[in-house]
Amino acid sequence: MATRNLLGGMEGGGTKFVCAVGHGPEDLLDEIRFPTTSPDETLGRALDFFEKHRPRLAAIGLAPFGPLDLNPASPSFGAITATPKPGWAGTNVLAAFRARFDLPLAFDLDVNAAAFGEYTWVPENRGLDSLVYYTIGTGIGAGIILGGQIVHGLTHPEAGHISLPHDRARDPFPGSCPFHGDCFEGLANGPAIGARWGQPADRLPDEHPAWELEAEYIAHAVANTILMLSPQRIVLGGGVMKRLHLFPLIRRRVREILNGYVASPVIAGDMEEYIVPPALGGRAGVLGALALGRRALEEAR
Repeated sequence: MATRNLLGGMEGGGTKFVCAVGHGPEDLLDEIRFPTTSPDETLGRALDFFEKHRPRLAAIGLAPFGPLDLNPASPSFGAITATPKPGWAGTNVLAAFRARFDLPLAFDLDVNAAAFGEYTWVPENRGLDSLVYYTIGTGIGAGIILGGQIVHGLTHPEAGHISLPHDRARDPFPGSCPFHGDCFEGLANGPAIGARWGQPADRLPDEHPAWELEAEYIAHAVANTILMLSPQRIVLGGGVMKRLHLFPLIRRRVREILNGYVASPVIAGDMEEYIVPPALGGRAGVLGALALGRRALEEAR
């Protein structure tokens, strides 16, 4: 009989799903990526991927896009709730996996998993008490680690929907969020950049004025995060943040916004080790889901 010693991880984004099995960042045995289409087709592909490894699977961490119902006492626990993603509202991801696998299953938001992955697997982060991970791509969200634990609360933090200063003379774009218009996500996610400038963000050169404006919005969100949570590290991931030239722009503007108020040498310095890209790169989410699976396994023993 095969030894059950493999962890499974699923990161489910609005654009693509990533599934992997293994033991950690240096020991992934199998991985697959595929587009996010309909719930039946997408979850079917994920289930079939893990089915191949069923004899050795010990636990699976599930980290889809949200918003999610994370309340175990709720009748819809495990479901995606008020998402603008067509066809996905009400999809119960956890129930689909429980119907197929009698294993410890962890369930959390994709960006929470990314934060947990950076916190768990990156040596520089293991001694920290707090960390915030922003993903800035098709959507915007934040995973928050405080006291070594993922923050949930009423549901889970929705930092992508905070209000930011919006100078309509400088930026007349009304915002693209179907719920809040010009919230952080509505002003600064990838689709907002494309809609504002008339071409996809990945086609805009580094010297385009889009990036100074993008850095402005991200810097305000980061400064608010520092003032509210005082985290020991802020990680900025997602497709938009692959433009690494944004980091010095954001760090400089954060320092200007804070204006010397936060009495920490970290903030007074260049912040190159404080506001950082994900050390795990594009695998932060799926590796975080793997770490969630490991935690579920430990809790089940």
